[in-house]
Amino acid sequence: MMTEKEAILKRHSVRAYEDRPIDEETLKLIRSKIDELNEQGNLHLQLIEDAGKTYNKLLNIAMGLGSAPSVIACAGKDDEDLDERVGYYGEKLVLYLTQLGLNTCWAGTFNRKNIGADVNDGERLVISIAVGYGKNQGKPRKSKTAEQVTAGKSDRPDWFKEGVEMALLAPTAINQQKFTIRLNEDDSVDFIDNGGVLSRVDLGIVKCHFEIGAKRE
Repeated sequence: MMTEKEAILKRHSVRAYEDRPIDEETLKLIRSKIDELNEQGNLHLQLIEDAGKTYNKLLNIAMGLGSAPSVIACAGKDDEDLDERVGYYGEKLVLYLTQLGLNTCWAGTFNRKNIGADVNDGERLVISIAVGYGKNQGKPRKSKTAEQVTAGKSDRPDWFKEGVEMALLAPTAINQQKFTIRLNEDDSVDFIDNGGVLSRVDLGIVKCHFEIGAKRE
């Protein structure tokens, strides 16, 4: 199986899917991973095998997402950091799905009434992730430079540069990349949300990517 870093490099958002369900053996692996991530992140991520009419809104149809066979509903206890945790652990799941040979797309616009998620009292449904076998593998998108998203001390170690490189490949809402990664004098790192649509979810995804890139073997 490819590494998480390899999955980051391979994965692009896919909006057109083949008309075939995810096989049962793969579904078992996904459910097991979701259980693990829910425990780690105190979340209520849910695999819904049949996406049904989740993506029947006009925007989704225009984007092609109506063909997605399955969906991950990203919910959890409605705490202040819920969006960020959903982004972080949701992206862990997205990368795992990539490792399994599946394609995905984070989707903030979807039919909340039709998704069929189990949202308990005190929980909030944040976002969805379309999942299935893509008709294509997607394509790279335009990205900001490292200089545009970093701040702090100028003497930057390789692990920081590698973390930023992976963070720049993080999917963000409408490709806004509204984040700053600051390297402090003591080599601690701060992640700054610069606002925007679903920017807290984006920040969690960025943190996930940065940690994978900055990991020292």
